[in-house]
Amino acid sequence: MQAGLEEDLLPHTEIISSSEYKSETETSTGLALPLYTSSPLSPPPLSSSPSPIDSPPNYNMSQNNLHNIIQQQQEQMAAMQAQIQALLAAVGGEAGGAATGTNAESHIEMAKPAIFNGEAERVGGFVSACKIYIRNKLRRETVEGQVQWALSYVQGGSADVWKENLMEELENGEMEYESIEEFFTSLKKEFGGEEEELVKVAELRKMEQGGKTMEEFIQEFKRAARESGYEGRLLVEEFKKGMNRGIRRKLMEAENLPASIKQWYKRATALDRNWRESRREEERLKKKEVGGGKQEQ
Repeated sequence: MQAGLEEDLLPHTEIISSSEYKSETETSTGLALPLYTSSPLSPPPLSSSPSPIDSPPNYNMSQNNLHNIIQQQQEQMAAMQAQIQALLAAVGGEAGGAATGTNAESHIEMAKPAIFNGEAERVGGFVSACKIYIRNKLRRETVEGQVQWALSYVQGGSADVWKENLMEELENGEMEYESIEEFFTSLKKEFGGEEEELVKVAELRKMEQGGKTMEEFIQEFKRAARESGYEGRLLVEEFKKGMNRGIRRKLMEAENLPASIKQWYKRATALDRNWRESRREEERLKKKEVGGGKQEQ
């Protein structure tokens, strides 16, 4: 009896085959799946009146259309991301260059070196001008590119023959520079040599501080010493001879003499500044005394 009641309570289930009901039961492969439905099931009543405004729209869309829409959206997103990355790279490059000053090439206008024709007295200035330009404009260039650029300013006189021989060696792989500094060293040895060194030594020995500040004298002394070959004790002796007598005497009378040329530079500069400040103070006091005497009269 109880089993019979349970059978009456359960709705009868019918299987409607795919041939009898085709609509939204078809799969993407075109095969129909059986649709299970409870019985009794009556279809909804048909109405000729339009659907209410708030009724859900009919989203009947094929998989091909959906795939096309998704693909178009992905392409648009990819294009937008590429534009964003390009803008970030441009802004980041400018900011990075302004912040570091070393990772990017400078946008400041730089003077290019004058043509070098092999004259010994001009080799130092030519090398210095090349270094400044390369440091600011050609930092990212390869060593070969930097060498080729520097060679383009080597023209005329004895420099032409040396340049032609060097370029032939470079093209044949017989010569290769590991750095631009190595190239400049070979250039100075070829055209500077002993003659330039003797000129710098003579210039160094003639230098005197005179009315210049110690900072000005040291800069001139360093420039002459750079190509003279002097270093250590010889360099210190020439510096001592060139500075003013009063500064030299105070340094020599000190308990601990400077041990290196850098210490000589530092202590001589400090004494020179103190002496000049003392002179300015004396002149100020002297003017004040003269002014006071006039007022008493």
